[in-house]
Amino acid sequence: MKVIHILASIFCLIALLVVMLISSVDIAVYGNRGYFQKEYQKYDVLKNINMNEKDLLYVTEEMMSYLKGNRNDLHIKTTIDNKQQEFFNQREIAHMEDVKVLFLKGILIRKIGIVICITAIIFLTFQNKKQFLLISLKKGMISFIVVVAILSAIISTNFTKYFILFHKIFFSNNLWILNPNTDRLINIVPEPFFIDTAIRIVAIFFGMIVCVYIICSILLKLGIKKTGV
Repeated sequence: MKVIHILASIFCLIALLVVMLISSVDIAVYGNRGYFQKEYQKYDVLKNINMNEKDLLYVTEEMMSYLKGNRNDLHIKTTIDNKQQEFFNQREIAHMEDVKVLFLKGILIRKIGIVICITAIIFLTFQNKKQFLLISLKKGMISFIVVVAILSAIISTNFTKYFILFHKIFFSNNLWILNPNTDRLINIVPEPFFIDTAIRIVAIFFGMIVCVYIICSILLKLGIKKTGV
């Protein structure tokens, strides 16, 4: 049974980390409605697309709804150059279809991760292995803090290189390669936007890891006091 307990704790740890990572992306992108507005102002994107901020924020909100499956298409009409026209061209729409698939897969994986996590916790609790699980999670969180720190340091040396690598891994085509002269999407979310968002995701993820570590530590102390060990 010892091997099963170890495997259950490993599955719980991995599932929890996956859930936290995907949730970090979700919170970073969807958690603050003013984030996009702040980034648009920071990089002065309006000057490159000839439209007002209100219309751009409307397009952004519809785009994010689409990525979560709450909108059927990206045929979004708005005022650009003082006339009504669609914001996205066909290449951008095709790329965002791929991004949507990625988003929805992430949501599904998070749901599966939650189920695995809960199942492992229930199993180990009934096996009287709560302390073993908490210790395993604490060790796992410490290890992953180191991993996150190392990966962040590596990526920060050449963000563009790893940004391109990310796209090559997760996309089977080159639709993500956009032209600022013809594609508005790259003008509203330039590379610095993704750098800020990546930092935001890492900070949230790091915070979640620390919180789990603290919670496990508190529960372990409470358990020790209760048993008098």
